Amino acid sequence: MNVRETAQQAFKNHLEYLSSGRIEEWVDLFTEDGVLEFPYGPAGFPKKVEGKQALFGYMQNFPEHFKVEFIDLRFHETVDPTLVIAEFKSVGRALSTGKPYNQTYISVVETVEGKISRYVDFWNPLVASEALNVASDESMYAAFDAK
Repeated sequence: MNVRETAQQAFKNHLEYLSSGRIEEWVDLFTEDGVLEFPYGPAGFPKKVEGKQALFGYMQNFPEHFKVEFIDLRFHETVDPTLVIAEFKSVGRALSTGKPYNQTYISVVETVEGKISRYVDFWNPLVASEALNVASDESMYAAFDAK
């Protein structure tokens, strides 16, 4: 595989591992100091998660809250072959409510030697709030807290 194909495969693996609840494998897609950013996260939601341990802590409960399939993946060609820009959707549901979780994403992902070093996740937090029945004055992030 060339550099672009390797970067895009890392992204495809990200979708596969997340949708199948393989969180440890998902974390292994990142560099040791990998970063996950949420520019549009709601109040109380982290804007940035850094490092493998923090990534695992943040994402480990995702399979307990959502069952999703990622569809309609479309990559946008970039000048830098290590940079992935992708559009895709999720179809699924929030497990605690049974409500649909149908989200549209745009992701900007930087890779180093096939590992994700920076993942900027553009998504609509209102879709998640509605699926989880999170009131507007609550922190959506609290819905992910398994404690």
